[in-house]
Amino acid sequence: MARKVDSGGSEAIRTRLAQVAWTICAVAALFLAIGALCIALGANRDNGLVSFIIDVADFVDLGLFSRENGIKEFEGDNAETKNVLFNWGLGAVAWLVAGRLLDRVIRP
Repeated sequence: MARKVDSGGSEAIRTRLAQVAWTICAVAALFLAIGALCIALGANRDNGLVSFIIDVADFVDLGLFSRENGIKEFEGDNAETKNVLFNWGLGAVAWLVAGRLLDRVIRP
């Protein structure tokens, strides 16, 4: 007789891994968005929380979406704000797209 294989355990693991991957990507996007907002609004960078958010955002931008040397560099008035909103905004979207793709690939 053929034996039925219980795949419920592996499906549950894959579902959990997909949720974890999506959550990590969403949190990275959230840090980029909040970091950009902090810089755009001129938040006090000496504040521990603001400093932590900007440091994490600098880490998760992966250098590709850097606010100093990103995909696009603006010059002139408010260049730092424009750079951070454009590059970190793009980075946040990229993290969300990557998270959704990972979710679709991993989930059963």
